[in-house]
Formats: sequence, structure tokens, C-alpha cells
Amino acid sequence: MVQEQFAEKIRKIVKEDGSVIGLAVGGSWLTHEMDEFSDLDLILVTKEKVAGDRTRMRHYAGRFGQLLTAFTGEHVGEPRLLICLYDNPLLHVDIKFLTIDELDARIETPAILHDTDGQLQLKMGQSEPRFPYPDYQWIEDRFWVWIHYTLLKIGRGEYFETLDSLAYLRKMIFGPLLHIRNGNLPKAVRKVETMISPGDLGQLRSLLAEDNKGSLLKAVNNAATLYSDLRKELFGKEIILHEATRERVMKLLQEMV
Repeated sequence: MVQEQFAEKIRKIVKEDGSVIGLAVGGSWLTHEMDEFSDLDLILVTKEKVAGDRTRMRHYAGRFGQLLTAFTGEHVGEPRLLICLYDNPLLHVDIKFLTIDELDARIETPAILHDTDGQLQLKMGQSEPRFPYPDYQWIEDRFWVWIHYTLLKIGRGEYFETLDSLAYLRKMIFGPLLHIRNGNLPKAVRKVETMISPGDLGQLRSLLAEDNKGSLLKAVNNAATLYSDLRKELFGKEIILHEATRERVMKLLQEMV
């Protein structure tokens, strides 16, 4: 596959670079789910810190192929990431620039492509990956306020704003919780089409709406019902539930129908 060929080309380049300790790859490469539409998730481990210096980050990336454009990943909370688009082949490649000590904090254990003196293997053997799970109390403290605010948008006729709010809830709340219900890692709405049960996928679809009041109110009501079911199933007794808030917000929803 083009991703594997591209990674092998980079491996050969960095193998001769004394400033590079190692190269690793993660994402769909690890789960053997890579296809023609997959991007390539690389980790470049250097002796000196490169992340934060966009010129140096782009310089490394420019050596690896015909770089069309590249930008850093602050928008996804990861400024150490350089998001690249190459040509010949046309390929999306994410390159995360790390030092050896930064390998301790990771969400997965990447496959090693190049490892000077076994340093990456040794370092990663001293720690375990930890995928971030949602904070249920954080969700409960916010959910009914978000529902109320979404209802206000509908009341003002801001239907496209409401569609964005529902999309946010699907990505931040329902995708992760439904993944957990189905025994998966809570990867937002990634691959929900194939990784959650048909019934759960149907419930997620019920949160889709058209840009009109009736459809949006129905989707919001479905969201409130689904969330209430999920918190009963997934949340522990230590989670403080805001029942009074839920009842008052649901009353407003019924008044708007």
C-alpha cells in the first residue's frame, strides 16, 4: 500500500540522520484496518526538541516527499503534530515530533520502524498506554445546560446553529458513550457505522435532524432520552445527577413542542 511504501521511504531517510532517535507508526496501521483512504500517523523521535519550531518541523517534513502544505495541530490540542499533505502519491500524513521522554504519555503503543540502539523499545517498555476516557461527572454537570441552550437556539430560529450543537453532542457525548456500551475505546464517532450494535446506531441516527423546528425538537428530545438511558447504564453511584435541572429543562422542551 502507498502508506507502507511512504513509511519505508521515510525510515530509510531518518536512519541516516544523526538527529533522529527513532520512527514509529500508529493509528490504523496497528489495527490492520488501513485502506486506500487511510492517513499515515507517524511519530518522529529526535534528540533535541523540534516541536514548537514550525520552521524545523516543516524542514523535516519537506525531506520526506513532495510536500504540498503543512500546518500544526493546535486545533486538535496537539501543537507537536504537523499535519501534512504530500503529492506523488497524494497522501495525508500526520507527523508527531517527540523527544524520548515524551513517549511515556501515549494513548497507544506504536509500531517501531526505526530505533537507534533500542531506545524507543526500552522507553516504551517502562510505561503503559492510556486512552483518555470521558469524565462522567464533567458530562452530567454540563449536559442539561447544553440541552437548554440548544432549545434557546431553536426558539430563536437558529436552526443551523442547532444542527451544530447536535453534532457536538454526537461527537463529544453520544459517540464515546455508545462506544463504551459496545466495549470499544471511546473514539468519538469514529467507525460507529461498523463498531456499535444496529440498535445503538439507530439511536444515534435519531439525533440527526433537518433544519426545521419540528425535526430539531424531536432530535433534542431523542438526545435527552438516550442520555438518560446511558447514564443509568454507565454511570456509577458516585456521580451526582442533576435531576431538578433535567426535569425543568424537559418541561421547557415539552412546552415548545
